[in-house]
Amino acid sequence: MTLAVLIATATAALASLATAVLARARAPAPVPAVPVAALAAVLGLITAWRWLDGELPSWWLPVPLAVGALGAPLAAADLRHRRLPDTLTLPAYPILAVALSTAALTGPGLGLLVRALVAAMAFGGLHLLIHALSRRSLGAGDVKLSGALGAVLGAVSWAAPVLAAVLAALTTAVLAVVRRWERGVPHGPGLLIATWLLALFPETGMGA
Repeated sequence: MTLAVLIATATAALASLATAVLARARAPAPVPAVPVAALAAVLGLITAWRWLDGELPSWWLPVPLAVGALGAPLAAADLRHRRLPDTLTLPAYPILAVALSTAALTGPGLGLLVRALVAAMAFGGLHLLIHALSRRSLGAGDVKLSGALGAVLGAVSWAAPVLAAVLAALTTAVLAVVRRWERGVPHGPGLLIATWLLALFPETGMGA
């Protein structure tokens, strides 16, 4: 239990750092620090419990933790400002690349990185195409984020990006129903939720 709390605290601390980055950016996108840190802590705690119960291999643990730490402030920014700022979407690439590289080297090997790279290009390319066809449907921030998240999804399995796209679309549809959005419905939260869930429950085909 103590270890789970430490992991949750570390996840919240990373999310708080990301929140500070958002607030101090050239184009600020401030989000409520305490709720974001609390959400990240909950995500970290759930991930830690899965790991301690033997449901997640140790080599994979950093991946869902990184998605949770980045996802909480990014989702909050998109919900509040309808933006996914470059100050977090771009650093997500090296951060998740380190997590995935560590997972590959200490776990199943380079095949994981091959899937991650292919999926990053395919998932990002699909979102870029949708953005080019209808900018009101998908923002530039969604496109920039989709490549990094696609890498995580590809590492889970070849099928995970497809499932994530469906889950993200369903989440966006729910957001469209629960309230009226003046500048379009944010799609980032759906992408982030779907990616975190599939990283948390990689039984969809990790290693396939």
